[in-house]
Amino acid sequence: MLLKFLTPRVTLNAHCDLPCGIYDPAQAKIEAESVKACMEKHNASDDSDFRGRAITIKEDRSNLVKEHLWILWTDYFKPPHFEKYPELNTLFNDATKLAGAGGTKGTTDVAVADELLGKIDRISEIFWETKKA
Repeated sequence: MLLKFLTPRVTLNAHCDLPCGIYDPAQAKIEAESVKACMEKHNASDDSDFRGRAITIKEDRSNLVKEHLWILWTDYFKPPHFEKYPELNTLFNDATKLAGAGGTKGTTDVAVADELLGKIDRISEIFWETKKA
C-alpha cells in the first residue's frame, strides 16, 4: 500500500535542468562582444590607467564567456545533440580555449575576439536548431 502511494503517477522527461527557456547562448555572445569592445578601447588609448582597467574588464568578461559556454555544454546539450551535431564538442572546446589564457584573456588582438564570436555564433545556430526539434 505504501509503495503504491510513493510510486510516481506521471513520469516527466526533460533534456535540461529546468523546463526550457533558461538557457541562451546570447549571454556568452554579449560577454564576448564586451571583450572585443575592451580590446578596441585598450588599443585606441594611450592612457596606461585606462588600458589597465580595460585589461581587467576584458579578463573578467572572458571568464564569463567561458562560464556561459560551460553551462550550455554541460547542462543544456545532451547525448542526442552530440550525435546529431558531432562538431559540438570541438566547437565548445575551441570556444572556451579562445576565451581563456591562450585566447582573449591573453591578448588584445581583436581578431581573436572575432574568432571567438564566430564559434559562439555557430554554437548558437546549433542551439536554436535543437530548440525547433
